[in-house]
Amino acid sequence: MKVYSLLVIVAVVSCLAACKKEQPPYENHFTQERIVRYELYTTKDFSDESNNIQFSLTMRKVGKTLFDSTLATMKISEIPDSAHRIIIERRVPRNDTSRLAVGFDYAIENVGNSWYVDEFPAGDTLKVVRFSFK
Repeated sequence: MKVYSLLVIVAVVSCLAACKKEQPPYENHFTQERIVRYELYTTKDFSDESNNIQFSLTMRKVGKTLFDSTLATMKISEIPDSAHRIIIERRVPRNDTSRLAVGFDYAIENVGNSWYVDEFPAGDTLKVVRFSFK
């Protein structure tokens, strides 16, 4: 009888050990979203500038582009002043928490390319990129 009881206890303990489910790592679904707010404007008078310019919004981390989006081509004279600036908000894809480089790339027709880049530190939840084209 003691052997039988011992076998039953071993069987029950084995079943309990075999049925133990591992919990997945805790994922905090309530972390605050990371957002980049792009603001484009100028403080100079370009009313006589008729060259085309094309801006792109960029979001990168080391070795990888997370987001880029090209705005419609416009005349340099059409870049708005600060009171009428272009504002675009974009969530960081997959809420990536690493340090990012965010900003604007731009190309002026028959002139060349340039950029404005700023850092979005790891852990920060909001980055406002204000680019005053000059």
